[in-house]
Amino acid sequence: MVTKFSISERLAKRLKETRKSKGLSLEATANLSGVSRSMLSQIERGQSSPTVATLWSLTRALQVDFAGLLDEGDAGSTIKEIMRANRTPTIDSQGEGCRIRILSPPDQAGRLEVYEIRFAANGALISEPHRQGCVEHMSVLQGALSVVAGDEDAELGEGDTIRYAADVAHAIRATGAPAKALLIVYNS
Repeated sequence: MVTKFSISERLAKRLKETRKSKGLSLEATANLSGVSRSMLSQIERGQSSPTVATLWSLTRALQVDFAGLLDEGDAGSTIKEIMRANRTPTIDSQGEGCRIRILSPPDQAGRLEVYEIRFAANGALISEPHRQGCVEHMSVLQGALSVVAGDEDAELGEGDTIRYAADVAHAIRATGAPAKALLIVYNS
């Protein structure tokens, strides 16, 4: 059995290698990217999973794309990646009473993003308009959710799917009980 690095372990290793290959210190990379030195150090040690925004800042500062940071060079392998549940990056700072798991590869950020969102009872994710033409596709996996996009709203139950413009202010709310959804964000 071949042991594969998790995405977080691979990212940590490649980020450090890329930074060093460019002759940059942690401090210099922090200054270029706007990511704190301590956060950068935690990411490189695999002690913290970066947000998409943090990854974006780091890849811009290091002048490398997301795929370049994750490339293992094993194009012949059928299984490209396994993201273990306990190592999947999450966002806890958005919304109220919701946890967002990032399921899509980092190199898809800004194009096609896939998230699992778990809502506590009455939890909400309220979003400002995304880029022009952005559409969100959401399927309710558990519970019931209310979606407001611009001036329109919809009530959804388990198994329902909705597609709506995300280039307007929009919100997703659990209606009473905990809920879970799969969210796909598509930027045309």
